[in-house]
Amino acid sequence: MSVFSELTRGIIKENPIFRLVLGMCPTLAVTTSLQNALGMGAAATFVLLCSNVVISSLRKVIPAAVRIPCYIVVIAAFVQIVDLLMQAYTPALAESLGIFIPLIVVNCIILGRAEAYASKNGVAASAADGIGMGIGFTLALAIIGSAREFFGNGSITLWGDLALTNIHGNAMVLAILPAGGFITLGLILALMNHLQAVSARRAGAPAPLPLELDCRHCALCKMGE
Repeated sequence: MSVFSELTRGIIKENPIFRLVLGMCPTLAVTTSLQNALGMGAAATFVLLCSNVVISSLRKVIPAAVRIPCYIVVIAAFVQIVDLLMQAYTPALAESLGIFIPLIVVNCIILGRAEAYASKNGVAASAADGIGMGIGFTLALAIIGSAREFFGNGSITLWGDLALTNIHGNAMVLAILPAGGFITLGLILALMNHLQAVSARRAGAPAPLPLELDCRHCALCKMGE
């Protein structure tokens, strides 16, 4: 598979949120605004890229018996770098995201890509996989965050003067509450499944089955079987 295919796969075909349904904790927690969503996505993308490259480079020297602890140490190092950089240069965003930046260490997307992909493939392909999965994760967070902020606050907020406020006067507070995260994600997934089914029917093919790459089929969980 080409590097370009690896890069684009995580954006749509195997989007970590909309197709694999991974990383639900930060997805539901930080998507109360577009700014938070983009900040979390950028942080996760950086960690994905760097950890994939390092783990792929060291895949032949890391003992199989201790590979998971080694992966966690590598991921934790890059998460610490991201955390310190955000506290230094974007303190307001770092405070808004709070504990969810350190929790990137245990994000199943990042650890899962390390185990399922980076540990078995070359550096270039692993870097492309990390970037693609990161972009897909960021895009999904941005869509959910924009919808929740638009309906919940009547605004779309970015950094500095890039903000649209008072877009409408009928704010739905539920959208920015925890329940609103579940409802928004569920509606988006339902819409995507419907569009896929319609597209399949038009092509004369059966409706696509769920991907067997989600958390239920994670290589980490199958280690104990």
